[in-house]
Amino acid sequence: MKNLALQGKRVVMRVDFNVPINASGEITNTARIDAALPTLQYVLGQGGQLVLMSHLGRPKQAVKAVKYGADKDKSLQQIVSTLEDKLGRPVAFVEDCGDASLQAACLASNPSVVLLENLRFYPEEKKNDLAFAEQLASWGDVYVNDAFGTAHRAHASTAGIAQFFSPDHRVFGLLMQAEIDNANNALSQGDAPKVAILGGAKVSDKLMIIENLCRKVDAILIGGGMSYTFKAAQGGQIGNSLCEEDRFDDARRLLELAAAEGCTIHLPADSVCADAFSNDANTQVCASDDIPEDWMGLDIGPQAAAHYTEVIAQAKTIIWNGPMGVFEMPSFQAGSKAVAEALANVSNQGAYTLVGGGDSVAAVHQFGLASSMSFISTGGGALLELLEGKTLPGIHAIAE
Repeated sequence: MKNLALQGKRVVMRVDFNVPINASGEITNTARIDAALPTLQYVLGQGGQLVLMSHLGRPKQAVKAVKYGADKDKSLQQIVSTLEDKLGRPVAFVEDCGDASLQAACLASNPSVVLLENLRFYPEEKKNDLAFAEQLASWGDVYVNDAFGTAHRAHASTAGIAQFFSPDHRVFGLLMQAEIDNANNALSQGDAPKVAILGGAKVSDKLMIIENLCRKVDAILIGGGMSYTFKAAQGGQIGNSLCEEDRFDDARRLLELAAAEGCTIHLPADSVCADAFSNDANTQVCASDDIPEDWMGLDIGPQAAAHYTEVIAQAKTIIWNGPMGVFEMPSFQAGSKAVAEALANVSNQGAYTLVGGGDSVAAVHQFGLASSMSFISTGGGALLELLEGKTLPGIHAIAE
C-alpha cells in the first residue's frame, strides 16, 4: 500500500468491523476497529479518502427489510460514533451501498470517510456476485483489503471486487500485510526449533493443520479435547472425555506421518479430570490414558504442563492455536496459563511467538500476557486455513 500515491484518491477498503455489540447498541470490544486504525490513518494522512465496507454478524434480512425494522441490531450505523471518535473526524454513513442515487449524493459531498451498510444484508455478497462486486468497486479508485479475518471467504468484497482494479491499484492494508508476513515467518522463515501448540475439541477440526505442520515444525504439543482421541486410538482409557471414535485411524496415521517427517507429537501425560462439566465439580489428576469411568479430562495436568514448558523453552519459533483445556473455568485453566507463561518467557528472551484463534487470543488476554507475544493474529478461520496450507481467496485476488 505504501507504494501507492493516495493524494486525492478514493480508497475503497474492506475492513473487519465485525465487533460485539450489546442489547443497548454499545460496542463491548473495539479491538477489531483498533487493529484497522493504522491503515485508516495512513490513507487519510496521505490525502486519500476512505470508503469503508465490512460485515457485522449474520443477518437474515435483506437491506430493504432493515429499513422497516428487521435486523437493526446488525446495522453498521451503530459503530459510526465510535469510529468518529477514534478517527477524530465525521463519518458519512450510507444505508444502502447498492443505491446509485445515494452513492452519487454521498460522493458529491466529498466526505473524507464513508462507511457502507453491512455487506451481508446483500445476498450477492456471499455469492461473490460480480455485478455487486463491480458496484462496490465503483466507490473508489484504489482497492485495499485490510480484513484478514475474512480473507478465507470468496465473497464479492474480498475476492470478486479485486478484478475491477488494475494490479497496481489493488493492495493489502497494513494489518493484512502484517498478518501475511507473520504467518510466513512462523511457517517458512522462522528459526528452529519450531514448535506448534494445538488445542481444541476435535481432531477432525485440526486434521489438515497437523498434516501440514508435521512437515514444517520440529514438535507439536497437543492439548484440549482432541488429545483424548489420540489417547483412545492408542488403546488408552479416557473415561467420559471428549472422543471421536471415527477418527482413530486418522489419529494413528498422523502419529506415523509425524514420525516419518521427523516431527515429534507430544500428548499430555496427565490430565485434570472432573466428574461433571462444571467449575464446581470434584476433580483429580489422572494419567491421560487411565481416566476412570464417568470422569472426563478438562485440562492438561501438572506433569504435562511442566513437560510442555520444557519443550517451549527450547524453541525459537512457536505457533499457538487452541487452549489446553476449559480455561474459561478457573478450575481448568492452569494448563493454558502455564503454556501462555512459557510463551511469554521465551518471547521475552528473543523467540518468535504467534498466537491465533479466538480462544487462544482470549486466553493470553485473560492472563494479562498479550503484550509479551510477538504477534497476535486477528484471524480465526483465516489463520487456520493458512496453517492448513490453503490459498486464501482474499489474498489470491490481490496477489495473482
